[in-house]
Amino acid sequence: MERNYIEDKIFEQTDFSKDPLSPGEYENCQFLQCNFSDADLSGTSFTECTFTGCNMSMAKMIKTGLRDIAFRDCKLLGLHFDHCDPFLFEVSFDTCTLNLSSFYKQKLKKASFKDCSITEADFTEVDLTGAVFNNCDLAKTVFENTILEKTDFRTAHNYSIDPELNRIKKAKFAIPAVIGLLDRYDIDIEE
Repeated sequence: MERNYIEDKIFEQTDFSKDPLSPGEYENCQFLQCNFSDADLSGTSFTECTFTGCNMSMAKMIKTGLRDIAFRDCKLLGLHFDHCDPFLFEVSFDTCTLNLSSFYKQKLKKASFKDCSITEADFTEVDLTGAVFNNCDLAKTVFENTILEKTDFRTAHNYSIDPELNRIKKAKFAIPAVIGLLDRYDIDIEE
């Protein structure tokens, strides 16, 4: 089966949940206000693409390639980034909703999360070395056996991270949110 190769194309206000995106390789493309909710993107490869104002909630991404991808103002509820192709996996998120998403075992070194809601997400066994969570809500998000070395949580809030189950050497935290490192001890802390 021949794979499509699409380069430098702009897709605007397209509903891919009704009219599926053709499988193939997309390079340096822009997706503006597109709907991918429940779409099947399995086996498709995206390189140096931007997604702006898109809804990708619950899209299927089995072996989907995400290489140097920027998501801006996107709704990404329940996405299984853990099913994506790990080869050259690189993503950044700006003002996105990533609630209930899973990144299980992905490598997200130096990833940028800015102004995102990342509640009840799963970062189990993820390499987040040098990642930045800038003004992100991490309520009920799971960090277990996660590499958080040099990760910046200074402006993140509502996180609960067990230092005994994660590698946090040189990670950056700020008061008062740093109290999230003590949650496992079930202690009362007064100001």
